[in-house]
Amino acid sequence: MKIIRRKSELRALIREWRQTATTIGVVPTMGALHAGHLSLVEAAKARADRVIVTLFVNPRQFNNAEDLAKYPRTEESDARKLAPFAVDVLYVPEPEDIYPDGFATSISVTGVSEGLCGATRPGHFDGVATVVTKLLLQTDADLALFGEKDFQQLQVVRRLATDLDLKTEIVGCPTVREADGLAMSSRNLRLNTEARETAPMVGQVLESTARIIGRGVDVAQALSTARAALASSGFGEIDYLELRGDPDLMPVTTADRPARLFIAVWLDGVRLIDNVPVKAAAVDATDRLEPA
Repeated sequence: MKIIRRKSELRALIREWRQTATTIGVVPTMGALHAGHLSLVEAAKARADRVIVTLFVNPRQFNNAEDLAKYPRTEESDARKLAPFAVDVLYVPEPEDIYPDGFATSISVTGVSEGLCGATRPGHFDGVATVVTKLLLQTDADLALFGEKDFQQLQVVRRLATDLDLKTEIVGCPTVREADGLAMSSRNLRLNTEARETAPMVGQVLESTARIIGRGVDVAQALSTARAALASSGFGEIDYLELRGDPDLMPVTTADRPARLFIAVWLDGVRLIDNVPVKAAAVDATDRLEPA
């Protein structure tokens, strides 16, 4: 695996690859890799002749300077984790190759970026859309893989790729979870021992709430019960807990169309996000969600 830091070097290598009509897959990351990222790498290896993993902690998608400062930087261990997958390139661009002096362009995606994380993290998706567009162009990717844990981000990237006529196919891959059900995230590294034991409750509450909504329980009632369950388990502020359409992310009040349940909640100073699909099913009176 080559580690490349300059855009010019990457483009020279890609020109060589293109002489044999190679298919290029890219997995954009901010590092601190875990099994979720590696599942995207596996999917890319299965679909592309050459695979590039990008590692860039993008300052423009953080609206909190402290959060940016605390984000894990683990390039050496990331490279070791990628070694067994025979990745062709780990692209770790220098900041000036992403945001050169005088950089004055921002990409803004409306619609799917509104609400959820778009409401609680102003400017976040503009930063995501801008850096992803640059990385897709710099890597000349035929396909790019993103996890469904960041489902709103996935829809933002799909929208921009369509609207800007990018050739890159945007591929969504299922959320990867720990054995206890916690959605894998680089931010999980910041949880203390007690919080890490509590954190799986997020996924458990989401799954139970999605199940009873699918079985016809009033959505507002189900969400209220879920909030109480999280509060009684020691969670802090809930940025959002909402039912949204899939894939348009419009608010919905009944499970009469494809939908997902989304959450962002604070625990031990760490913001955890997750989402699960809601599937309509027959009502089962024995299935209840009670506060823990």
